[in-house]
Amino acid sequence: MGSYQAFELEELQADRSRSYAEFLRRPGLSMGIYHLPTGGKDPQHPHSADEIYVVLAGRAALEVEGERFHVGPGKVVSVDVGADHRFVDVTEDLQVLVVFAPPDDPGA
Repeated sequence: MGSYQAFELEELQADRSRSYAEFLRRPGLSMGIYHLPTGGKDPQHPHSADEIYVVLAGRAALEVEGERFHVGPGKVVSVDVGADHRFVDVTEDLQVLVVFAPPDDPGA
């Protein structure tokens, strides 16, 4: 591997083989695409890393420590390590670019 990696966002978004598809892992961060269908339930739990969400498509509410706010394309949200959070009221298929720093295993 060289000193960079390049990805096509369209291809990453098209892979719906699993709800969270990590595509990059480095010592200081990891990135993946999270898919949640309309009406889907988000099983997230507090993580051991800080998280950044960039909403690429869809609409939902994000609940963080009991506070709920609407998210849609273009919304960027940072969630602190250990904070209780989840997407709720998914009204349009949600696709979110997720950045963990440092890397985390969201399925654990």
